[in-house]
Amino acid sequence: MLAELFDTLPESFIAGNVAVPMSYYFSLGDLKKTVRISGEGCIVETGRTLENADCVCKTSPEFFLKIWQEGYRPGMKDFLSGAIKSNNPGALQGFLRCFGKDA
Repeated sequence: MLAELFDTLPESFIAGNVAVPMSYYFSLGDLKKTVRISGEGCIVETGRTLENADCVCKTSPEFFLKIWQEGYRPGMKDFLSGAIKSNNPGALQGFLRCFGKDA
């Protein structure tokens, strides 16, 4: 299910939500994906294809699906407890916005 979700990202992308290109690395259990976003589109790559992504997100597949499918938005408690880890939480909100999942 999670792999299929990432496979559909290029078609789900809403152009015009990104001022500067961004790169994201997701580590969701066994699933590892790199996503590159620009003003015009989205590219999804398998694995870690960048040395340093603009935003790294590590969480469980279940937690990611809760965010994506149920509209849950992680709070400080989630980050402090380690339920989700990111070097750039604000960029995660921008990522969601690019797919109509407004935070």
